Amino acid sequence: MAKSFFPRIGKIQFEGPQSKNPLAFKHYNATELVEGKSMQEHMRFAVVYWHTMRGNGGDMFGWGTADRPWQTGEGTVKDAIKRAQAMFEFTSKIGAPFYCWHDRDVAPHGKSLAESNKNFDAVATELKKLQKDTGIKLLWGTAQNFVHPRYMHGAATSCNADVFCYAAAQVKRAMEWTKELDGAGYVFWGGREGYSTLLNTDMKREMDHLGRFMHMAVDYKKKIGMKGPFFIEPKPKEPTKHQYDSDAAACLNFLREYGLLEHFQLNLEVNHAWLAGKSMEHEMEVAGAAGALGSIDANMGDYFLGWDTDQFPTDLYLTTQTMLRVLKYGGFTAGGVNFDAKVRRESFELDDLFLAHIAGMDAFARGLKAAAAIRKDGRIAEFVKNRYATWDSGIGAKIEAGKASFADCEKHALKIGEVSGLQSGRQELLESIINEFI
Repeated sequence: MAKSFFPRIGKIQFEGPQSKNPLAFKHYNATELVEGKSMQEHMRFAVVYWHTMRGNGGDMFGWGTADRPWQTGEGTVKDAIKRAQAMFEFTSKIGAPFYCWHDRDVAPHGKSLAESNKNFDAVATELKKLQKDTGIKLLWGTAQNFVHPRYMHGAATSCNADVFCYAAAQVKRAMEWTKELDGAGYVFWGGREGYSTLLNTDMKREMDHLGRFMHMAVDYKKKIGMKGPFFIEPKPKEPTKHQYDSDAAACLNFLREYGLLEHFQLNLEVNHAWLAGKSMEHEMEVAGAAGALGSIDANMGDYFLGWDTDQFPTDLYLTTQTMLRVLKYGGFTAGGVNFDAKVRRESFELDDLFLAHIAGMDAFARGLKAAAAIRKDGRIAEFVKNRYATWDSGIGAKIEAGKASFADCEKHALKIGEVSGLQSGRQELLESIINEFI
């Protein structure tokens, strides 16, 4: 490993809830067992390349503010290798077992596809060495098919077939390196797969092209023997007016319509759920019920702002609700909890990267323990079970088994005369039970 980029900071340790050390975990104890698995196994935390290593605190109204000694601004492969070394030092010290990347965050764009591939190959070779040296693994890779001007009309959904081919070639190389680096999965995020106006858009044709693109990816995955699932990450808007992967239900509908569901799971993000007018627990329930809950981006937004702020998750209700769904659907296998989150523009010092990740990891640890305690307590689960008791026998059971018709329902309704025995939903009681564990 090269010189230290964080010489003042050692490996972050667990010191317990009584600690006042800002550079220590208060609740995340990697080896602590919860429901028979360690916290590390439950969460599978990952540090992301784009915000943690590439973010500079800039926004549309101001220059970057962040102190990032690995960012020289020259954009060479040499700089990218130095950034990779900083990435692995940080990830090792924060104690995350995984990391994630976009290809063009790892290595600089070239003047041609061949040059871009050459740049990526050089840095990815260094990533392989760093993984071996540190034991840190790749959670997933993905292609950045949205930043370059060529993708102004989309990538797989572009009105230009040449752009489609360029995007396919870029994904091909990203898949190859994901396999070479033993990535647990591969993500598709359609950053510009959508439209700004239907006046210039043939939506059916674009959706067909997107379906064809995904089938090509499935075919290539089989050809190279790549293991692990594909993930699709829903987002309703930003930068387009409407993106085709707008929420979990839209993604599942697309996958079913184009015969792709068996090959894909969903990578869900809190901030994207909010932008879609949904809660994270809703999106996770939709995905989980379809057997497609694969991975999550851990962040949160600001209810007073209408865009994707990607703040570090510190809301204990959010992390508890999230982990309740993760536990309900059997936990992560190929996916995990990746911190697609960035420190605030005003939090510009190197230490702030550690403080933010510690806060997020502790918040998820508390959410995990609260969720496990709620499940062990059992009152909420019992209440839900009893609420649907009429479906467990009699006419309800016949309907669920597909053995009842409208005529059978009419006969039953005539027999009972009027419905009785309705029970209160008791939302306030259930919310108060959640509060007992937070």
